[in-house]
Amino acid sequence: MARRRALIREVILWGRGQPWVYARSVLPLTTLTGRLKPLRKLDNRPLGALLFNDPSMRREPVQVAEFKSQDRCLPSSVPGTGKALWGRRSVFSLDNKPLLVSEIFLEGFK
Repeated sequence: MARRRALIREVILWGRGQPWVYARSVLPLTTLTGRLKPLRKLDNRPLGALLFNDPSMRREPVQVAEFKSQDRCLPSSVPGTGKALWGRRSVFSLDNKPLLVSEIFLEGFK
């Protein structure tokens, strides 16, 4: 597999005062060109809102997985009790340029 440079964006989505989702997006630098260049500086703006409002957006099938506590898929700053968590990921395309979005649903998400 060829190595490419990418922007990694990690965020925690909160609801009702507690963390609900840990999201990690991988945006190849080749995707962040032309009209998609503003994706480099999303700051606190939600990526999902941009994705689902873009008429060129295509989404590949969603992959679902269960993460055991020993998988260490979460950064140490994300609270957890050691229980298994569920997550999903999929590749989105904007103007035929890919980006990967992964989400792990935390214990507070019900």
